[in-house]
Amino acid sequence: MLNMSIDPWHAINDAVMGGLSSGGMVLAEGGLNFRGKLSLENNGGFSSVRRSVDADLTDTRGIRLTVRGDGRSYQLRLRQDHHFDGIAWKREFATDGTVQVLDLAYAEFEPVFRGRIVKEAGAINPALIRQIGFLIADRLPGGFSLLIANMEVIR
Repeated sequence: MLNMSIDPWHAINDAVMGGLSSGGMVLAEGGLNFRGKLSLENNGGFSSVRRSVDADLTDTRGIRLTVRGDGRSYQLRLRQDHHFDGIAWKREFATDGTVQVLDLAYAEFEPVFRGRIVKEAGAINPALIRQIGFLIADRLPGGFSLLIANMEVIR
């Protein structure tokens, strides 16, 4: 299982570029809740949280999430460094209001930089994963909520 404590999660919202969205990770009954409000004003439209990975993910195949979302689409994002900005490998997933167990294989993640695919970055190397996070950028203004009941690696 990956660390599910609340302390190390950091929010990065579109305010970094003038947007008005808000969001963050809070402790909730049954897990952690990534929640907030998306705004499309001032060219905004995203909210994200991330944390350092404190586990060795060498010889793992992916991440298993147990989540309950609000019917919106989210992204799980992985990074191979501790930088604020740079390439992230993303895997989008839809939620439907029920508890879902999602097996997200690393082979399904695609490298992106500021929303654009970076094919030359290649596949993610599990041994180099240093950050994990969630992002919502579905272009739908309003409140969002993603309960994360569990995160674990797939061996």
